[in-house]
Amino acid sequence: MNRGRPTLDAHNCYPDDGQWADRIDRALKQPFPLSIEQDLAWYRDPINGAGRVVVSHSAETRGSEPTLRDYFFERVRPIILKALDENDKAHWPLIVLHFDFKDNQPALLHAVWDLLGEYEPWLTTAVRTADAQNIAAFEAKPILAVTEDSDAQQQVFFDEVPVGSKLRVFGSAHTNFPRTENAQQREHLAATLSADRLLTKRATDYRRWWNNSWHEVEEGGQTRAGEWTPAKMARLRALVERAHQMGYWIRFYTLDGFDRDSNQGWSSGYNFGSLPAARVRWQAAIDAGVDMIATDQYEDLAALLRQHFELR
Repeated sequence: MNRGRPTLDAHNCYPDDGQWADRIDRALKQPFPLSIEQDLAWYRDPINGAGRVVVSHSAETRGSEPTLRDYFFERVRPIILKALDENDKAHWPLIVLHFDFKDNQPALLHAVWDLLGEYEPWLTTAVRTADAQNIAAFEAKPILAVTEDSDAQQQVFFDEVPVGSKLRVFGSAHTNFPRTENAQQREHLAATLSADRLLTKRATDYRRWWNNSWHEVEEGGQTRAGEWTPAKMARLRALVERAHQMGYWIRFYTLDGFDRDSNQGWSSGYNFGSLPAARVRWQAAIDAGVDMIATDQYEDLAALLRQHFELR
C-alpha cells in the first residue's frame, strides 16, 4: 500500500449528529493517498419501507443521516473522474474507503454490495478465486474499498460472489484473542500476547489487512499510555513485522491528542491527552512502517508525514 509509506487514515470522517459536516472536506485537502473511514448503518423509511445506506456512528438511525452515495461517492466524483482521465495507475489507489459497519443485517450488506457495483469502474478489484488462499492480483483503480473482520460480511462480499467475478471490497484479519470475561485480563493479553499468537492465519483473497486498536501496543490504550519507551517501540515493530510477514497491511486506531478547547467531537477514549503525546506515537508508527494510521487530527498527522518524507 502506498509503496510502503504510511498513510493518513481519516477516522470517523462523517458528520456526527448533524455537526462536523466538513470532515470529508478536511480530509480531501490532505495529500493523496489517504484513507477515509465511513461508518455505515441502515435506514428504512417507516412510510414506504424503502431502505438506504447511510453514514452514521450508530445503528439507530433517524433518516436525517447523509447517504453513502451522496456524502462520499458523489463528493469525490470530480477527483475520481480526473484521476481516471489522467490514468496515472502507479499512484492508485488514491483513496482507501474504509467501512465500519454498525450492524450486519443482510439488507445493509447487500445494499452496500449493489452500491459498490454502480461505482465499480472507480474501484480497485480482484478476481474471486476458488481457493481463498490463492490471492489474485489487484486491478488498480482510484478507490480501494475495505471492511472489517465480520464473517457475515465475508459471506456477502466473498462467499456469495461467483468464482471468476470481481471482488469489490476486502476484509480484515481475525485477531486471535483468548476468550475471557475479565476486562483487565483482556487488556493485559491484548498488550502482551506475542504477535504470532495474535495473528495466526495468512492473508487470503478476501482478507488483506489487519485492524488493531492501540491496546495491542500499550496496555490500557491511549488513556493509560504513559511514557513512550523502547520496549513499546519493539512491541509496535513486532506487530507490524508479523502483519507484513503474513501478507497483510496493518492499521492502528485511533491516535489523538487534544485538550477540551480543541476537541471537535472526538472520543475521549482515543485521547493521549496532548498533541505532543500523540505526535510521538505518530512518528513511532511511521518509523515502524504502519500502513494506515488513524486519527481525528487529519491536518496534524498529514503535516508530520510530509515533513518526515521531505527530510528523507
